[in-house]
Amino acid sequence: MTQRTVLITGGSRGIGAAIARKFAASGDRIALHYVSSEPDAQGVLDSLSGSGHMIAQADLRNPEAIRVMVEAVAAKFGKIDVLINNAGIFIDHPIETTTYEQWQNAWAQTIGINLIGAANATWCALQHMPKNGTSRIVNIGSRGAFRGEPESPAYGASKAAIVAFGQSIAKALAPMHIGVTTLAPGFVETEMAARLLDGPEGDGIRAQSPFNRVAQPEELAKAVYFLASADSEWASGAVLDFNGASYLRM
Repeated sequence: MTQRTVLITGGSRGIGAAIARKFAASGDRIALHYVSSEPDAQGVLDSLSGSGHMIAQADLRNPEAIRVMVEAVAAKFGKIDVLINNAGIFIDHPIETTTYEQWQNAWAQTIGINLIGAANATWCALQHMPKNGTSRIVNIGSRGAFRGEPESPAYGASKAAIVAFGQSIAKALAPMHIGVTTLAPGFVETEMAARLLDGPEGDGIRAQSPFNRVAQPEELAKAVYFLASADSEWASGAVLDFNGASYLRM
């Protein structure tokens, strides 16, 4: 399981960066997607073990940009063994206080990146995936798909949809021996969550878990690494709740 090509969307910070470091440390070649911050992406790239990695830019709201980005990765490495659909945004837009214009923008941006961007990246990557039993697609979902997100209903909807998308293509791709899974975390200690975790709500957020903490990005990276392994084939179609018992569903 060494020298796979792993394409990680949203890899310039947080969870994506931790995933990149985990796979690189295990001998894989990393294609690190970013949207706008090339210095951040380059910084993560420079921190990776091994050599031969690359960064690749694309606005995930642009289908053609996604196609060009994926083709560049495939041209460099000759194949794409693993796709991690990690990129995502969270925009506050509670329905009771948001203007109609803000509401429309939040839905368009969130669904465009979190769902349609991931779907397009998946279609493009599939064209370059070996059908030898080692190719994997891992989607990063959220517990918000199941518990609801009243401050960002588009986010909750996008993550519920990514679960359905993953399970649909898990059935479609099983004859090719390509496994598809979804990781559904709760709060993770990243830059994106720092505003809440470091503020007056932080203690309450940590108390949602009986462990009285939130996840570290490196913990998610280890889980993703297993889901992307050759041993995970029978987990295809599964959703792994990864929230420290902060939200339990039947």
